[in-house]
Amino acid sequence: MIRKCEDKDFEAMYAVINDAARAYRDVIPSDRWREPYMPRKELLDEIHDGVEFWGYESGGRLIGVMGIQDRGDVALIRHAYVATAERRKGIGGLLLAELTRRAERPLLVGTWADADWAVRFYEKHGFGLVSAEEKDRLLKKYWKIPARQVETSVVLADEHYRSTV
Repeated sequence: MIRKCEDKDFEAMYAVINDAARAYRDVIPSDRWREPYMPRKELLDEIHDGVEFWGYESGGRLIGVMGIQDRGDVALIRHAYVATAERRKGIGGLLLAELTRRAERPLLVGTWADADWAVRFYEKHGFGLVSAEEKDRLLKKYWKIPARQVETSVVLADEHYRSTV
């Protein structure tokens, strides 16, 4: 079942994000990795900054989360994670399809450039990489991330965005 996450889901969201983020440990630059990958305060800050989390629940347990954030003329897919033990079952695709269906604006997603599985996932679901110049412009305009993360990330856009550029 896919549903909007509530305050009571905070600890489960935190657990899913940090469990799933272990996949990035040896992929992203070592200066960007930390333990936990997303501290509670950062997750809370993201929620307060308008990231609306949706979750996939199975057996009464939250096993996948994905956020969407309205940034005016676009919406961002943020923090897409599926618990390690539940990967490769289509949960991420179901969450992405739900958020795509709900989106009223073109969608963008940023991910680590070296996380080739994440890039392939979004491409499989109709997103395409933007140019390096466009990536830098978009990351600086819509995301609140450090310069080092801008350097080591990519941005993918849905068809709606690509058809307007």
